Amino acid sequence: MKTITVALIGAGQRGAGAYAPYAINFPEDLRFVAVAEGDPERRERFAQSYGITDSNTFDDWEELLARPKLADAVLICTQDKMHFEPTVRALKKGYHVLLEKPMSPDPLECFIMGEYAEKYGRVLSVCHVLRYTDFFATIKQLVSDGRIGKLVSIQHTENVEHRHQAHSFVRGNWSKAEVSSPMILAKSCHDMDILQWLVDEECVNVSSFGSLTHFRKESAPEGAPKRCLDGCPVQDTCPYYAPRMYLERDDWVGAVLRAVVSNDTSDEGVLSSLKDGPYGRCVYHCDNDVVDHQVVNLEFESGVTVAFTMSAFTFEGGRSVKLMGTHGQIRADMDKNIIDVTSFVTRETETIHLATDAAGHGGGDTNIMRDFIRLVRSDGQEKGLTGAKASVQSHLIAFAAEKSRLEKRVVSIREYVEDLKAEFTSGT
Repeated sequence: MKTITVALIGAGQRGAGAYAPYAINFPEDLRFVAVAEGDPERRERFAQSYGITDSNTFDDWEELLARPKLADAVLICTQDKMHFEPTVRALKKGYHVLLEKPMSPDPLECFIMGEYAEKYGRVLSVCHVLRYTDFFATIKQLVSDGRIGKLVSIQHTENVEHRHQAHSFVRGNWSKAEVSSPMILAKSCHDMDILQWLVDEECVNVSSFGSLTHFRKESAPEGAPKRCLDGCPVQDTCPYYAPRMYLERDDWVGAVLRAVVSNDTSDEGVLSSLKDGPYGRCVYHCDNDVVDHQVVNLEFESGVTVAFTMSAFTFEGGRSVKLMGTHGQIRADMDKNIIDVTSFVTRETETIHLATDAAGHGGGDTNIMRDFIRLVRSDGQEKGLTGAKASVQSHLIAFAAEKSRLEKRVVSIREYVEDLKAEFTSGT
């Protein structure tokens, strides 16, 4: 089988940390031949790790894509607002594309990317990695097999985990909707996607409520300084005290967070970055504006209803879900990798225990890379789980949810899509 060559655009935590290691573990499948990254230390480290020549090491994506085509595919892992231009340019140039989610914070750009992928006959897979986990794949199969009869409703919860919220959505790159994306898109487009996949029909109506309740200056303890290391009077009791969050967490997530905070991941390097970097700021004195809790209600074509809750105020991370059907129910916890299937007929419950050692979104990060390689080897003739068309649909649900939240009204997906199509047509 042909070894697929790939150029990486964006050697950050997702590109270099989550997806690229596949090439080390399976060198017969994948080889990185180029990298574009603005941070010189990360760029050099990635180039050395993957044996990339100096001539194929670039400061930015524009320089890389200005060259003659040098790989089978590109993996685009830049910030949310930096997805559209390199994706369109790469598709035009003949590259297959694996694109980090969300596709774009602009719904029209998502629509256009889907159209370009079809026009040029290229693979455009979006990293909705939950579809590639054993956890959700098993639930999908149980529903498809009719184990709970006809699906009627779903309750789905995304537990963001309080420290994750503080890191990514208060202090970090996704703290401001205007700079990155609304929370429902940046974090929960995974969930809109997986819900659409499980129901497997058109979503027709969306309503949503949510706000930024806690991580704001009005919630700051008395005397709290702008930065944690500037003598915080509540450092012993604040769950978001930065040195504790980044220095005392000893699991694999802690290692990832250290690498985001500082290129020097030693205690000294992290502390140095916390003194004047964004991750050392008091969570009550940041410039964040994305919500810290949100609910979304979905109505599908056949009448199936979904109640989704996203909350930053949880101890655990991961997702939990209950699917209710005419002949049974499924309760499942992704963090524990346990699925309970209960029959109304026998009144018995089957408990399915899945492997718990799969890192990277429950194995989804690895599995999406494997599937992308399959698609590229077929030169786009085979279909994947998260192609552009499917991803555009779930993105549109997220956009409609944010529109509903801001305008406090029910949004018709069909009317929303028709407006977008009209805008697309008038601009072409």
